[in-house]
Amino acid sequence: MALDFTAIDFETANGFRGSPCAVGLVKIRSGKPVETATWLMRPPAGHDDFDPRNVAIHGIQRRDVAGLPRFGEIFAEIGGFIGEDVLAAHNAAFDLGVIRSALEVSGMAAPAYDYACTVVLSRRTYELPSHSLPFVAEAAGVPLVNHHDATEDAAACAGILVDIAHRHGAASVEELYGALHLALPRHPEFIPGRDVVSAPTAKALRGGVRTVSPRTAPTPATPMRATPTPTTAAPASAGRRTWAPWPDEGANPPASATADPAHPLFGHRIVFTGSLGMTRAEAKSRAAALGAQPASSVTRATTLLVVGDGFVAADLTGSRTGGTSGPTTSKARRALELRSAGYRVEVLSEGEFLQMLGGEWPARSA
Repeated sequence: MALDFTAIDFETANGFRGSPCAVGLVKIRSGKPVETATWLMRPPAGHDDFDPRNVAIHGIQRRDVAGLPRFGEIFAEIGGFIGEDVLAAHNAAFDLGVIRSALEVSGMAAPAYDYACTVVLSRRTYELPSHSLPFVAEAAGVPLVNHHDATEDAAACAGILVDIAHRHGAASVEELYGALHLALPRHPEFIPGRDVVSAPTAKALRGGVRTVSPRTAPTPATPMRATPTPTTAAPASAGRRTWAPWPDEGANPPASATADPAHPLFGHRIVFTGSLGMTRAEAKSRAAALGAQPASSVTRATTLLVVGDGFVAADLTGSRTGGTSGPTTSKARRALELRSAGYRVEVLSEGEFLQMLGGEWPARSA
């Protein structure tokens, strides 16, 4: 078997994962990129508001996709490009969930896909303070200049998977998973009228996912298949949130025994510090439902620390978690001390944690 697969990355318009506005794909044959594809698109009807927080991340605005086909109208082309390939993505649960939810709300069937998650694989390959895409790409020797450009992120994911396979002496994605004693994950198909919609879709259809309407009217469309060009990020005030107070740690619910072992949070001991856009009780509950065991303090058993208050993974290269300037917490300092002592504890930003939850911004943070 050869090292053949297709890497994929989505950007979404708002907090609902079924709101894709851009996708990038890179086809790999025998470990080499042979073809790329990029689409801009309108998200499915009723889920196409552009949240300023998302715009600030990827730079794509409503006017950039005005008049373009919706996701459901071009999925046949996207699916045709993928074909029968294994799909690879960085935090694949999110990107596969984008396909599923966007097709669910479009009333369309979703195919099943075997997939590889480079977050899960990178944790078994590289010793890093964070397994966010920029950190892993650097460890793999893969260039990543315009993070959150869908095609560049897909290309970085592809390069990471090729590097990981080579490091483990694997000649295919299937062989790589076997070498790591993992089962190759499979995302199930969805047939309207037969299957129950996924939980994120059900919540969105109930109106439980809040999006923020854009402030500007649409302007002429960007041509289809044009690579998204980053634009000036929305002003900070556009995405300002009211932080949820965390007065105490509260209870630590047990990790779900029925959670998906392929999820990137499964099996981890997770601790939270600072303020996120949800209560600490909700953060712990949602992490536990995905197979992580919440805890109240950073110890030698801790494997994940989620840092709030605007922290991003790039801050690990500076002084924000333990220096004299910027926000700092005793938990973050302790996590870095444990890393220096050889313990495997990873630091996540709020955004990375939310993406692992399915990309949904909590309603109270809007």
